[in-house]
Amino acid sequence: MSTLTKIPCEKTIDSSLYLLLEGYPFIQNRCRKYESDIFQTRLFGKKVVCFTGEEAAEIFYNDYLFKRKGAAPKRVQRTLLGQQGVQGLDGKMHQSRKKMFLSIMTPENLKTLIHYTRFQWEYNSIRWNNSNIILFDEAQILLCQVACKWAGVPLDHYEIEQRAFDLGKMIDGFGAVGPRYWEGCSARKRSEEWISNIIVQIRTGKIKPPKDSAAYIIAWHRNQNSKLLNPQVAAVELLNIVRPIVAIATYITFGALAMFKHPECRAKLQLRDPNYNEMFVQEVRRLYPFTPFVGALAKKDFLWEQYLFHKDTLVLLDIYGMNHDSRIWLHPYEFNPERFFDWEHSPYLFMPQGGGNELGHRCAGEMVTLEVMKASLDFIANHLSYKVPVQDLKYPLSRIPTLPKSRFIMSHVKRKVN
Repeated sequence: MSTLTKIPCEKTIDSSLYLLLEGYPFIQNRCRKYESDIFQTRLFGKKVVCFTGEEAAEIFYNDYLFKRKGAAPKRVQRTLLGQQGVQGLDGKMHQSRKKMFLSIMTPENLKTLIHYTRFQWEYNSIRWNNSNIILFDEAQILLCQVACKWAGVPLDHYEIEQRAFDLGKMIDGFGAVGPRYWEGCSARKRSEEWISNIIVQIRTGKIKPPKDSAAYIIAWHRNQNSKLLNPQVAAVELLNIVRPIVAIATYITFGALAMFKHPECRAKLQLRDPNYNEMFVQEVRRLYPFTPFVGALAKKDFLWEQYLFHKDTLVLLDIYGMNHDSRIWLHPYEFNPERFFDWEHSPYLFMPQGGGNELGHRCAGEMVTLEVMKASLDFIANHLSYKVPVQDLKYPLSRIPTLPKSRFIMSHVKRKVN
């Protein structure tokens, strides 16, 4: 019989304050401290096991050993995720809901999304002519327009900025305490009320979105009991289409930052090589912070690598740490798109938005993120001329989610005439 190995344990009563102070590198810092890929601590009064590495990721996405239901803290549900959405489901219910999302991500629908994204950059940039803009703010507004049009959600001109603001606050609030968190909660409530009303109007025939749109598919999706989703749950799932597209504004801002810091990369983007465009986008997703970690609950007692996991223990997988692990990436803190030239895709190594296979808990919108980023960063590199004035471009790792402090100011913005 094999001997159990004791999981290294934090000696503090609770490490929540350290998580708030350190942010993204919290797990990575302790793995280095204990010279271990696993450790145990307490966060917000709850026992937590944190781990990292390919083997950890593979076991973490084993649905026989881990479940998502009940894993997301209420504070994250009240801001970022909503309640009873696909991220917190398991088993057949999760499979059914995941298939619903995948049915939206058809090749034709993705082509339409790319078209809408390019059009919106062209259209919105008209009013930027020779002016100063804050890229992150403008990208949120633009992507809100793209997301709603693509999803079949009606959006009046007068409400664009408010809806974009609310979707952004939901994203910004999940890792915060105090005013940022409460703003995120309020934004979630307003957004769910807005979308719930749209779901009801679709079902009563007052709104008629295209049959291949997310709004139509989600409004008419039936659960395991052949019943339509509750309007509030349907609203959560439709926001799970719209909100993540707006969240891409963060990656677009970091992409512009990468072009500014590495002008040779912008020059390569201007050669219009689609392979390089994809490598650039993937490197932005790897290097710059987005998802800090993901969580699940142990379904039962089990043994892994001589470590004993107890049923219902909350386990966190370190996403940020794996994207900056020198055992996986050569010079992990350097920006180098070419590292993806011969990259062997693995669902358990490169996980900017979570891992696993497509039918499991891997983000269904990952392809959406890639395509929107490619179209957006191609537009910035090849169809805009601008200057980058002196500003504070630092992004604090203690802040989750983080962003350059200035949100990337661009001056003398003009569309290029090609």
